[in-house]
Amino acid sequence: MTELRETRSARRPAGDRPALRWIPGFALLSLIWGASFVLIKIAVDAGVAPMWVAFWRCFFGAAALGAVCAVRRLAPSRDRATWAHALVVAVLFNAVPFALFSYGETRVSSVLAGIWNATTPLTTLVFVLALIPGERRTARRVLGLLTGFAGVLVVLGVWHGLRGGTLAGDLACLGATICYGAAFAYTRRYFSGRGDAAAALALTQVLCATVELAVVTPVLAGPPSWPGVRAAVALVVLGSVGTGLAYIINLGVIRAAGTTVAASVTYVTPVWSTLLGAWLLGEPPGWNTLAGGALVLAGVVVSR
Repeated sequence: MTELRETRSARRPAGDRPALRWIPGFALLSLIWGASFVLIKIAVDAGVAPMWVAFWRCFFGAAALGAVCAVRRLAPSRDRATWAHALVVAVLFNAVPFALFSYGETRVSSVLAGIWNATTPLTTLVFVLALIPGERRTARRVLGLLTGFAGVLVVLGVWHGLRGGTLAGDLACLGATICYGAAFAYTRRYFSGRGDAAAALALTQVLCATVELAVVTPVLAGPPSWPGVRAAVALVVLGSVGTGLAYIINLGVIRAAGTTVAASVTYVTPVWSTLLGAWLLGEPPGWNTLAGGALVLAGVVVSR
C-alpha cells in the first residue's frame, strides 16, 4: 500500500504541493542529525565509552518516544512479525552504527564523522537495488548522488588530504554508514509500510535497540560512570531528540518520499555538523564549507 501511494505521488504534476510535504521534515532531520555528531563528541571527550554512548542514546530515545506515544495513546506493535523486523532494523539503524560512530569519534573530529555519514546514500543505493524492486537507478538519481558526494568532498577539502583521524576511526565511521544503507533499504521493504503509526513503529524499533545494547554493553564496556553535567546533558539531548524525535520524522520521510530521498538527508548533515562544530567545539569552517554545501543541496534536489 505504501508503494502504491508513492507511485501515485510520483505521477502528480510538479505544481502539486502535497507531494512536497516531506521537505520540512527532511530539513529538520538534517539539523538534528548534524548536531548529533557534536553531542557524541562531547560525550566521548568526557570519557563515556562508545558502547555506553550508544546505549544511553537508545535509552533516552525510547523514553522520549514512550512519552510521545502515551500522549497520543499509541502502543508498541502487537504483531510478532513487526517485532521480528524491528529487531533487525534496531541492529542496523541503532545498535551497531551508534557504537561505531561513537568509537570513530574517539579518533576523528565530529566534522569528519559527519562527512563520512554523507556516504550513506551511496551505500543505500546498493541495498535498494537489491531489496526494492520498485526503485531503479535512473541517470538523474545517480547524477544527484554524485553531485552531492562531490559537495561532501569540497566540504572536506580533500585536496589537503584526509587529516585529523586514524584509519580505525575512518573505517568505523564507514562501517556505520554501510549499516545505515542496509537499514534504509530494509526499513522501506519490510518495516515502514506496516500498519502502525510512525511513532509506534519508532518506539518498537528503539526499544529493541535498547534491549540489545543493555545485554552486550556491560560485558564489553564495564559499568557506567558519571561523566559530568555537560556530557550527561549531551547524552539526554542526543537520545531524546537525535533518536526519539528524529526517528518519527525519519519514518515519515521514508513513507512520503521514498528510501533514496530519505537517505539523502545525510548529504545535508555535514553542513550542520561543520557549522555546529565550529561554534561549539572550535572547528572553524572555511570557504569550502559554503561551496560544498551548495553542491550538497543541489544533489538532493536533483536526486529527488
